[in-house]
Formats: sequence, C-alpha cells, structure tokens
Amino acid sequence: MFKKIPNVLTLLRVFLIPIYIVFFLLPYDWSNLAAALVFVIACFTDLLDGYLARKWNVCSKFGAFLDPVADKIMVCVALVMLVGWFSAHKNDYYPGFSIILTICSVIIISREIVISALREWMAEIGKRGLVAVSWIGKWKTAIQMMSIAGLIWRDQVFIFRGNWMANLSLVLMLIATVLTLWSMVSYLIVGVKYMDD
Repeated sequence: MFKKIPNVLTLLRVFLIPIYIVFFLLPYDWSNLAAALVFVIACFTDLLDGYLARKWNVCSKFGAFLDPVADKIMVCVALVMLVGWFSAHKNDYYPGFSIILTICSVIIISREIVISALREWMAEIGKRGLVAVSWIGKWKTAIQMMSIAGLIWRDQVFIFRGNWMANLSLVLMLIATVLTLWSMVSYLIVGVKYMDD
C-alpha cells in the first residue's frame, strides 16, 4: 500500500492543475494567494514523491512516465497564465515587465521541450543516464518554483502593498532563466557527441 503513495502524489499534482487555474481566474483579493498555495502544494508533492520513491526503492513505469509530465504541465500552465495576466496588467508595473516575463517563459518552456526530446532520444540509444538531472537543473527548478509562486501571489502580501514581490520574483525568474540556458547547453553538449554517429 505504501509503495503506491509516490504515484498517488504524482496523480494529485495532475488534479491540482485545474484547481490552480480556477483560483487563478477568480476575481477576488484572496484568489491569487489561494492559487499560489495550490502551486506550492504541487511543488511539495513533486519533492515528496521523489523522496519516498528513493527511500522505499519504489520505481514504476507509470511513475517514471507521469512524474516529469505532471511537472512540465504544471510549470507551463502557470507560466502561460502569468504571461497573459501580466500582459493584461502591464500598466500596473514598470515598462518591460511583461516583455521580460514573456521572454523568460518562452526560454523555459522551449528548454523543457528540447530536453524532453533529448532525454527520449538518449534513452533510445541506451544513454539516458548521461542526461540525468544535474545540480544546475535542481537549482534551476527550485529558483523557478519560488519565482512562479511569487508572481502568482504578486502584490497581496497582507499589510504590505506595492509591486515589490512581483519585482523580486521577476529577478528570481531571470536567474532561473540563466540556469535554464546553462543546464540546456550542458545537456546538449553531451547529446551532440552521440549525434555525430
């Protein structure tokens, strides 16, 4: 029974996506905080299912397939909705805010597509282990998740008002984008060696 918990957590992350969308779109002061909490819970389930799978030495084909898919869908949905929201409210932030966020989001989503394709191809030639998640990728993911959660929560920070949280989150997004490019290049360097064959 316990061995099924990692897969249950992964499925929970998938089910949280429409809940996140609903909270994000609700026109209430508390809804962006609720959406941010849902996103944070989803991130926590990602950490927990991986930890439990390693601790209990539980690896299933279903989990190996669904876990990265759930992660990428959650991140891509969050980024697309954030780009739409900040574009619609660009006059509330400094000039260029939504443009920077859009560029960062395009880079991050494109990287996910490229690396997913690379890992699938490397798996076909029996070299999947060479493009396993590196420390750069782990830092990128952590900073990216903090940035997205901050952008979702935005300005509604109890008694504190203003754009400071959105601005700080955008800085974190820029850092995550740099790490995204760094990790992508490092993975591609490994893959290119085998593409020559």
